[in-house]
This record gives sequence, structure tokens and C-alpha cells, in this order.
Amino acid sequence: MKKLLVVLLSLGLLVAFGATASAADVKFGGSYYLVGVYQNNPQLTPDDVNDGRSHYSYGLFYTRTRLQPVFTIAEGLTFTVRLDALEKQWGQTDYKGNSTYAGSSTPDDLTATRGNSATKIPKRGVQESVEFERAYVTFKTGIGAFQIGYQNVDDWGTDFGDYSNTRPRAQYILPVGPVTVYATYEKVFENESATAAAGVPGLKQADADKDSYALSAVYNAKGIEAGLLYKYYAYNSNRPAGVKSAFTQLSPYMKATFGPVYVEGEATYWFGKAAQYETPISGVQDVDMKAWSAYLKGQLNLGPAFVGLLGAYSSGNDLTDNTQNTTAPSGGGTNFAPALILMNDALATWTAGATVAGSPSGLTANPGVTTVNPVTSSKYNIVLGNVYGGFRVTPKLLLEAALTYAKVDKKALTKTLATGVVSEAVSDVLGTEFDVKATYKIYDNLSYMVGAGYLWTGDYFKGANANTKVENDYLLINQLTLSF
Repeated sequence: MKKLLVVLLSLGLLVAFGATASAADVKFGGSYYLVGVYQNNPQLTPDDVNDGRSHYSYGLFYTRTRLQPVFTIAEGLTFTVRLDALEKQWGQTDYKGNSTYAGSSTPDDLTATRGNSATKIPKRGVQESVEFERAYVTFKTGIGAFQIGYQNVDDWGTDFGDYSNTRPRAQYILPVGPVTVYATYEKVFENESATAAAGVPGLKQADADKDSYALSAVYNAKGIEAGLLYKYYAYNSNRPAGVKSAFTQLSPYMKATFGPVYVEGEATYWFGKAAQYETPISGVQDVDMKAWSAYLKGQLNLGPAFVGLLGAYSSGNDLTDNTQNTTAPSGGGTNFAPALILMNDALATWTAGATVAGSPSGLTANPGVTTVNPVTSSKYNIVLGNVYGGFRVTPKLLLEAALTYAKVDKKALTKTLATGVVSEAVSDVLGTEFDVKATYKIYDNLSYMVGAGYLWTGDYFKGANANTKVENDYLLINQLTLSF
């Protein structure tokens, strides 16, 4: 009954928002996808590791329904919301991330008591019904436009380094000829209302939040787009403990078309204080941040065919200097996905069991250590090269292939602060992957893709033990995508 009420309330709110506008004043957009995937050896282990049994493998479907209506209230005034529903695996009754089964109830018993657990796989919370993901108002004035509310953040320039997260922010937009200027404030975390620990006064501080401030500009002209982002992060949520973070991001990007050639690139430099102690602590020093990432892609279009090259880099940390952090905070981002298996965020999020190839840190996280240098589906600490091509057989059928080689920037895995000993992987090679895909456009807004990927596993997945055995992995995938 509660689930039904949530759905009815969500639909009722939509009707209420649209009640004052005519049908022509509401524009509905959205998407739907259904993905079926089979992965043969996601943990990259040989048969004898499993006592002679066959590789661990899985096969499942996952899906998401998304609606994004835009309500035009008046000329220059709109209200945008985004709703995500049925964001889950097919057949998964564990809607909240974990279930506690009472009495004789079974995993497919819809009357079972629901719980919540951070250790459940997939770790990201899934949803049974409707979640209001975003809601923001856009209004134009004589001095520029404003967007205020929960909206898309952590996207800039190209797909590299992007996450498409949702966060509350206020943004001012001013077009000046071919240049558009943006001034943005984001509330990342509110700490004034945080619960204080028992017997510990003064935890609720007005300046103990996480906030960011950004100024950016984008230039648009025929065949070229370029931008520059300056963003300052004031991360003070640990100030009750006497430490804060204050660092800056500089990110230029460009996209350009020269006849049949398309080029895009983006670079980011991070600098400032990763950790700054307000009260000196004996033997503990501030940690400086000096990190960077870069991405470049070139594509040659030849009628119905295209070929391209791309390279990506995100700095890691060798862990030798306690006073310096050189891991790029944004990494390569979860939106950036040149391979079907290697560091693919969808696999790390939705597959049954931790897929090591999707999130390599699952292999290298060792208990009892104090510092970890991660490689995850966010693509921190990576060096990556990719060559790809495609051929449009008909206006509806596209064939694609790609070869990806990836390694880590720094081999350091862990460091014990008491001894200063750094543990390194035996190799910096993540592996080489070959992918093929075929996409058929059933309608203009409906497409179906089938694909396969094969990963030649690199020795980085052995961790610090050269005697560890690893083996290759392959994946089969098909996806139905609707956009409107």
C-alpha cells in the first residue's frame, strides 16, 4: 500500500505542476533502457583458484526509466524536474539494497521486511518506484538567466572527468556575444544540522560545510567550441576535528571540426590544500594537492565510415610523500567509458558481485593498511589509449570496433604510516581489451545494440603478489534504448 501511495503522490505532483499550464506548455522528455549482460570471469581468477570448478560468471538484466518534464510557466520562466523509476535488476525484489526475511519468507516474497545495508551488492541503492532526482527553476531577466535548485553537476566540457551527479546549486548565466559566462555556487554538504556526538559540543558550525564556487566561460563559433572553468572547493566538514580542505580546479577544453576531422580535448590542474590543520598537531603536516588529468581525441569521418584515436591520463600518487597528494580528484569520470569491461561504471554498479575489472581497487584493497591508492570505475590513476572505428552499413545499422590498452600511472597500492613502507603492484598493466558492437535503429528514437568484449588481463590485477594467478575475461551484452 505504501508503494502505491508513493506512485500516486508522484503522479499527483506532476498533475498539480501542470494544472496551471495548457498541454502545449509541458514538454516531456526522458529515456528508457534495458541491458542484458553475461560476463564470464569478472573476478579474473583461473579455474584452480575455485577448487577446480569453472569460473565464476553471471548473467542478468538491469533497467532504468527516466522522465524529465519541463513546465513552461510563462515566457522566460520554466520549471524542470527529473524522475527515475525501476532503477534495478530485473527480478530483484531487494529494492532498498538489502532485505531481512522474517519467518518463512523467501527472497522472492514481496511481503518480506526490507532493510538497508552498505555492504549489499550492488552497493548503489536501487529503487522500486519513483524518485524525484532533480527539480530546478530557470528564469530569464534583463541582466541574465538564473537556474536554482537540484540540478546536474560535475559535468564540464567533454565526457572525460564527468559524472552527471545531482546537487543543489544556484547558477547565473550571461550571454555576451559568442561567449556565455557562468557563475555557480554549489552546496555539497550541509553540516549545521548534522547530529553532534554525545558530550561533544560545538560540532554544528556555520562554516563547517562543503561548498564550491565556480566561474566559467564558453566560446561558441562555427566549427569550434572552447571553455575555461575555474572552481574553488571549500570542504570544511572535518573542521570540528581541526582539518579542512581548500583547493582549486582549472579546466580548459575544446571541440573543433575541420572538414572531415573532429578533435576534442580537455585538461585539468588541481592545486591547493588536500588537508590543512587549523591547530598544529605534533608530527602531522598539511597535505598539498598537486594533480592533473588530460584527454585528447581525434576522429576522421569518411562518408559512412569513421576511425579515431583517443588518449587519457589521470595522475596517481606514489604515496612516498605524506605532505603531498597527486591523485586527481575527479579522475576520468564515470561518464567516460571507452571499453565495455575495463573500469566500466555500469558493471561496477549493477552486476552481481564485485566485478574486479570494472573496479580494480576491489582486488588491491588490503585490510590493516592506512592508505590506499585507488583505481575504480571513476578511473583515478590511469593511463589509457584507444583506437576505434565504425561503419554505417545502412542508415539504420552501425558496426563498431575498439581496441583499448590501459595501465596505472603509479603502482603504489598501500602505505603503512607507522613504518613508511609502500606496497606496490608487480606490474602497472591493467590489460588490453577488444570490443565489437552492432547497433540497429528500429525507430528514430528506439535502438537495439549487441556487443562483445574480450579482456587480456594485465598483471596489475595480481596486486603485490607475483605468484597470484590471473586469467582473461569476456563479456556479452545487448541493450534496448528508447529516448524521447
